[in-house]
Formats: sequence, C-alpha cells, structure tokens
Amino acid sequence: MKFTTVVAFAALLAATPGWAVSGDATAGEAKAAVCAACHGVDGNSVDPQYPKIAGQHEQYIAEQLALFKSGKRDNAIMLGFSALLSEQDMADLGAYFSAQQAKPDIADEAFVAIAQPIYRGGDVKRGIPACMACHGPDGRGNPLSRYPSIAAQHAQYSADMLRRYRDGAVYGEPDNAHALIMSQVAAKLSDKEIEALASYIQGLHSATP
Repeated sequence: MKFTTVVAFAALLAATPGWAVSGDATAGEAKAAVCAACHGVDGNSVDPQYPKIAGQHEQYIAEQLALFKSGKRDNAIMLGFSALLSEQDMADLGAYFSAQQAKPDIADEAFVAIAQPIYRGGDVKRGIPACMACHGPDGRGNPLSRYPSIAAQHAQYSADMLRRYRDGAVYGEPDNAHALIMSQVAAKLSDKEIEALASYIQGLHSATP
C-alpha cells in the first residue's frame, strides 16, 4: 500500500456528505438507557469487549448506528438495538455520548517501544502512515474529517477491531472510506504490533482535561 492510496481514501472520506440531522443531548440521555447494559450509563463500558463510546464524535456515532441498522456493519446485537432507531434517535444518542468524557486508562509499558513509532511516525518502508495523522496525537480524532476518537479505548476491543480490519471482516463496503483506509493499514500489521498499538491507544489521553 502506498501513502497516495491512503490520501485518496482520506479525500473521499472528507468529500462524503455528513450526517444531516442535529442531535439533542437531553433527548439522547433518555434514549441511552438501553445502551447502558453494554456501554455503561455514561458510555464508559466496564466489559472490555464492548467499546467505550463516551466522548466519541456525535456524527460518527450516528453513522455507525445507521451502518448497524442497514446491516452494512455486521453485528447481531447492534442490529437488534438499532433496528427501531430513527435518524433523529441516532443523532440524539450521538449528541449525548459525545458530551460524556472517556475515562482514562493506562498502557502496558512493555509495548510502548513497538507502538509509539508506528502511532507517531508510521513506517514508510511498509507504507504504513502514522496513526496520529488521522486520529491525532492524543487519539481524539477529527470530527470534521470524520476520523473517530480512539483515546482510552479498551485494548481488547481495539485489538479485535484491528484484526477484523486486517482480515477484511468489518463493513468493507465501497462507500465506507474509513473502513477501506483501516483495512489497508491493518493488513500491514503483525499480531504483535496490533497488540502493542491497542495497548498504546488504551493509554492515550489529552494532556489537559
């Protein structure tokens, strides 16, 4: 994979129309009760197999819910929960969880030497761009470019997602530019690098609250 490929996909992502409905966090709080069993009341899941969604970008949450509902993102549990959601419901849930704060976590120091060079600088020889180019130095992503926040995410969940991307098993339909970017990046990563990056991401947080 060449960097030009990633740039082309990034341009496609930025050019794709955004979510058209604005969310209401107050309305979303009431609707979020059903999400608490897996993701926690404030979006900070306790079980590491379920992602933290606290602090995730509003539009990103809404778009993922739409992917689950359409079946383009394959997850039987989320399909059931999203099936009855309207676009406004999705936007409201996105607004509520984006207003919450992800609880910080720690990384395994043993993995930092492997993960930090990849996250901060990528690997030019293998055509791997720096993770922070899209997700930011503190992992908060970029809502305008629709790159999600990954800071403080459970290492187990991040590793599982990276392996899924690498294996081509995650909603890789042509109109999902983010999935295409991640699939091509993850394809170059070893199991050890995935484990290291997932741990490193778990420890990412902003220098200020």
